[in-house]
Formats: sequence, structure tokens, C-alpha cells
Amino acid sequence: MATPLVVSEVHKSFTMHLRDGIRLPVVADVSFSVAAGECVVLGGPSGIGKSSLLKMIYGNYAVDAGQILINHKDRIVDLATADPRTVLDVRRQTLGYVSQFLRTVPRVAAIDVVAEPLLARGESQSVAKQRAADLLAQLNLPEELWQLPPATFSGGEQQRVNIARGFITDHTILLLDEPTASLDARNRGVVVEMIEEKKKAGVALLGIFHDTEVRDSVADRILDVSKFSPRKTAA
Repeated sequence: MATPLVVSEVHKSFTMHLRDGIRLPVVADVSFSVAAGECVVLGGPSGIGKSSLLKMIYGNYAVDAGQILINHKDRIVDLATADPRTVLDVRRQTLGYVSQFLRTVPRVAAIDVVAEPLLARGESQSVAKQRAADLLAQLNLPEELWQLPPATFSGGEQQRVNIARGFITDHTILLLDEPTASLDARNRGVVVEMIEEKKKAGVALLGIFHDTEVRDSVADRILDVSKFSPRKTAA
């Protein structure tokens, strides 16, 4: 079985168009892999490029050079050069992402927000909604909130919806950008358990966790992004 995620010799810089086109280097020569059933945590100081690296892997940021290789439907896809249709198919079937922020269509109920990724993959309405309900209950979101739009929720409640949405599918790769940042201790513990379940299912996880207790609980290894920084110091 091919390694789910391989990042090879990736370089990234940003061009500051309002600063006379100054190029700001972000990372250089990034190379690593994540195995099935492994959780790799990106470490290093704030501003060193951890979130940018996740966004490059997900295809939100273009790379200047290098490869981002995904085992997608038993073939290797380079997301650094893939066309937009392929990127969307990889996201739908193989590569999941849980960010710090929930972005949803206004007035859509929380349970429908969570169920949507399964519906997009062809699952029935009843199965998708039942799975969504199970996850929201596991994350201790009160049932009276399930039919309300998440825009009305607190930050911690929104994040629980966000996590349920990200964990509902069986993506073989899952990117986690500070998933526990807005959660209390009880629900941080639930997320740790959910990550362990994904690892046991053979999912490859790559994440950022500033909470040291959570990080130490889930990390199989920590990858110091500082060693890939052309600047060698935090921004």
C-alpha cells in the first residue's frame, strides 16, 4: 500500500504586491511523509509556516516548487500540479480538513452542516443525518441546537460542529489546524479519543496543536517546521 501523503522538496514564498513586489520566503525544501495510522504534529514557533504548509497540502495555496503526493483511488496525484477538478475530487474522497474556523451557508441547520460531506459522496439522507447526530452527541452539543444555524452558536459550539463535519467521512488523510483551540477540557478529551479512533482505522493525520497536553496525547512524532524556514526565526 502506498504512503497516503508524501511532501517532497516543497518551497513557498509570498509576493507583497503592496510593498513593491517584495518576496517573503515561507518554507524551503520541505520533505516528509505521513503513514497510515500515524499522527504527525507540526511544531515550531508561531509564524514559522505551519498553517501555510497545511493550506498548501490542501490546495488552498500554490507552491513555488516541489511535490505534494496523495494516494487517491489507488493512484498517486500531485496536488502541486493537479487541475482544479482533480483537487476537488481529492478533497471529496481522500483528503479532509478541519480548520479553526467554521464557514457555512447562513440559516443552514447544524446537523445539515455536519451531514453535508457524506451527502456529497452519495450517502443517503437518513444515514448521513444519523451519523451527524451521533457525532454531535459524542461532542456534547445539546440536541436542541442541532436544528439551529451554527452562526448563532458560541465559539466552542461552532468548533464542535466544525470537528463533527471534518470527522464524519472516512477520508484516508485528515489535516487538523488547531481543532481543539476553542474547546473546554471535557471536549478536548473527546477529540483526542476521536483522533485515536481515526488512527486505529488507518487514517494518516497531520495537525497543528498549540495545546501541549493534546499534542502529547495524539502525536506519534513532531515535525519541527523551523528547520524548513529560510528565515530561521518566527515572523
